Order: sequence, then C-alpha cells, then structure tokens
Amino acid sequence: MKSALYLCLLFLGLQVQGQHSSNLNVEQQEQKISHSPEDHSQAENSAHVKIAPGNADFAFRFYKQVREEVGNKNIFFSPLSISTAFAMLSLGARSNTLRQMHKGLTYNLTEMEEQEIHAGFQRVLQLLNDPHREVQLNMGNALFIDDRLKLFQKFLDDVKNFYYSEAISSNFQDLPEATKEINKHIETKTRGKIVDLLKSLDPDTVMVLVNYIFFKGYWEKPFNNLATRDDDFLLDSKNSVKIKMMHQNKPFNIHRDEKLSCWVVEIPYKGNATSLFVLPDEGTMKKVEDALLKETVSNWMQSLEKRKIYLDLPKFSVSSCYDVKSLFEKMGVTEVFSDQSDLSGVAENSLLKVSKAIHKAMVDVSENGTEAAAVTVIEVVPLSAAFPPPPHIVFNRPFLMITVDKITHSILFMGKIVNPAAKED
Repeated sequence: MKSALYLCLLFLGLQVQGQHSSNLNVEQQEQKISHSPEDHSQAENSAHVKIAPGNADFAFRFYKQVREEVGNKNIFFSPLSISTAFAMLSLGARSNTLRQMHKGLTYNLTEMEEQEIHAGFQRVLQLLNDPHREVQLNMGNALFIDDRLKLFQKFLDDVKNFYYSEAISSNFQDLPEATKEINKHIETKTRGKIVDLLKSLDPDTVMVLVNYIFFKGYWEKPFNNLATRDDDFLLDSKNSVKIKMMHQNKPFNIHRDEKLSCWVVEIPYKGNATSLFVLPDEGTMKKVEDALLKETVSNWMQSLEKRKIYLDLPKFSVSSCYDVKSLFEKMGVTEVFSDQSDLSGVAENSLLKVSKAIHKAMVDVSENGTEAAAVTVIEVVPLSAAFPPPPHIVFNRPFLMITVDKITHSILFMGKIVNPAAKED
C-alpha cells in the first residue's frame, strides 16, 4: 500500500580519546541554553522557521560534497536527519569544536542565538511527529550510553527536552551484544527495513547516537498500475536499462526553467508534503546541480503553474550509505572527529570524540500499491483542439528529487536518480 517510502538513519559513535580528565569545571562548561520548553513558549511556534534557511543551505552543500565523492551514481539522503543528529550533539560541544559544527551546519549565530537552533529542532520534531498528519512521518533520536560514562545531567535534560531522545544504558564492554542491541533498535524504528546496519563497533566506543526518519506518503493523484509499462531509462548517450515506467495524463504544477534548461514537476502527497522532480535537458545535469541553492528551489516553487501534462515517471527503489565523517571533514568540520575535540559538555571526566558517522537512506517510489489499483478507473476524455498540446515530460534519464515538508519548511530528502534499476550504491 505504499506510494513512496523513505527511510533514513544516521549513526554516530563516540569514543574516549586521550587521557581521562578529572578537573573539568562544570560551571564553566554550562551553555546558556535553558532546557525548559515553557520558558520559550512565545517563540515556540516560529522557532522552526528560523532554522529552515540554514538547514536548506546545508542540504545543498552536503549534496554537492556527496556528488564530488560518488561521481555518476545514485544519491539519496536526508539532510534533516544529519542536521538533527549533529545539532543534538552540539549541545555538548564547546569552543572551536562548537564553532566548526555551527559553520558546517550553516547556522549564522549573528542572526540567531544558539538557543533558537535547539528550539527550532524541538518544534520541527513536534510538527513532524504529529499523529494526525495524513503522511506517516516518524522522526526520533536515541542515545546508547556506556554504563561507565557519567553524562552531565544538563546534557541529558537538553537532549531529552529539545530532541525527545531516548537514553538507553548499554554495556559497551560486551561489543557484540551492544552492536546487536543497537541494530535491533534500528530495525524496530525503521519497520524492519534497515537490518544489521552496524557490522561492528570501535573497541573504545562509549556512546552511540542514532537518528532515524521514516516517511510513508500516498500520492494525491495515484498512478494507475494498468498504465505502467516496460521502458528504457537512458544512463548516458550509449547505455540504457529496462525499467517500469508509470504514466499519468492530468494537471500538475509544473515549471520550465529556461535559464537552467530543466523541467520541474511537483507531485504532492496527501497531507502537507510534496516532492519536486527535476528533469534537466540532456547534458545539463551539472549546470542544474551547480545552481542548487535555496533561492533556486524557492524560485521553482513560486513559479509553478498548474497545467495538464503527459507525465512518465519510473518506479524505483534505491538506497545509499555514506561515511558522513569523511564528508564532513572535507566540508571543514574536522575537530569533533580528532583528538582536539571538545565535547566536554557531554560527560564528566571524559574526553570524547566522534569516531564514526554513518548515514543510510532508502527510497521506494511506486504507483500507490496494489489495493488502490484494484479499483480500475478508465478515463475517457473528449478530443480537443487545444493549443499548445500538453507537454510530454518523460523522466527517462537522470533526474533530481527533493521532498519538502510544507509545515516545517524542511527538506526531508534529496537525491539524484542516475539508475533506477540499481538497488544500492
């Protein structure tokens, strides 16, 4: 019964680095962050709006870094999952480590206070997890904490209050058992879709932070599976693969960007989420990718006009896995992964650094499931002499996909489909 299923997960492993320190001045480590939601009730409703531009900037910056890394392969990730996990960890970061993390996540602290970042995520999590939404959307965080690690109460309170994180006591002295426990949690939260993500843990691991996001949306206008047919998807000028191509002949919000030579088609879900499918003309993918900025996408959204089109869109199911540590280091966020890391606001008497950061994401796009297609609707339309004829937009070559939550103004997912037949990159 799915039309689109997205699963994203970020795993962060923290380990003790260097010598234990016993002379931390806890008062000096306190951040000016109140963890009482009631103190900020007035700003609560607009807090998520303040972090949206920074999160969008980060999304496009991270996409371009991934593109450099993977070349001509499928890309799919949740920028919001990555931002949330690192923003949550930043509650315990100090000095230059904290400054680097803010800069990497593209938050401008001359325009907003640190407190507002966390209040923004708090509101995003509240809105995304609203059980009354038509789209099925669950996002959450968990901390697996070694029995020997004594977290500062303030850090624990902040991650629970701002990020609704579970705190789970674990025995990292038994690494196989701890790995199994974390994998089981991940499998449960992702409805069994991500299994055995962690093969092993670093022997020095004392804390693991997990962020997951699960999204299941139903198209406002489902595709009829009787119209789905075999077709060719052009990988490049010489190679193609066989795929299942879905078809619709209905009005959609579309935009032709002549400057960037691409079509933009909005395919909304029931509820307050939508996906933009961007089809660059042949040979113009790089030009479109280079222009990916929040201003570009905002311009596309504002320029959309409802028009009847012939739409061909492939069914696809792809997944991608990324070494976020390596990507962040190339983006200038280095200290939190090194022996210079200052995460002194996390735990007493322990110097910590991030040893591993992994992000895995999956997407599954189809008509709307077999049950919905059991009701066969045959549409008969009168012939007309309308001019110009509806454009035929065929996604039979590499295209981009951006999924946006309209309530929080968040980019939930972002990707490039180069080969819809490739299961995993």
